[in-house]
Amino acid sequence: MNIDVPEGKDPIAYVWGEMVPGIGVAAANFSLSVYSHTTLGLREFEAARLRTAQINGCAFCLDWRTERDGKKVEEEFIDAVTEWRTTDAFDDRTRLAAEYAERYALDHHGLDDDFWDRMAAHYSQVEIVELSMSIGAWLAFGRLNHVLGLDTRCMLPSQL
Repeated sequence: MNIDVPEGKDPIAYVWGEMVPGIGVAAANFSLSVYSHTTLGLREFEAARLRTAQINGCAFCLDWRTERDGKKVEEEFIDAVTEWRTTDAFDDRTRLAAEYAERYALDHHGLDDDFWDRMAAHYSQVEIVELSMSIGAWLAFGRLNHVLGLDTRCMLPSQL
């Protein structure tokens, strides 16, 4: 861990909430909004989120599975995310979500007209903006947690 967290303190709550409350609380609220206000389907949401987590290397993010109405993606889903180009497990929207996450993180200048034409054929403009903001949040906060060493000290709610 790259930040000293007092014994007995939750690393995320301490760093995000106590160390920089003016920034951390706002960032946490934005991060939570991505989950609580999404209109995207669970599979496309998780495909983009997990592809971002794979690129970021955030251990916490890779272990986490979003749950909606008591449902999560299947255990093998993360393998399909890794193989998003060729997997039979994805429909066009889910595959595009994984592709967008990868290109957003690794080559955002390379998002060409062909890509945007494919996105527009499968997503509304509102959904594109929502997916863009979600990927941006995951990219920023997953990297922040990984860089500071918080991702290996976080506890998933099931571990508390």
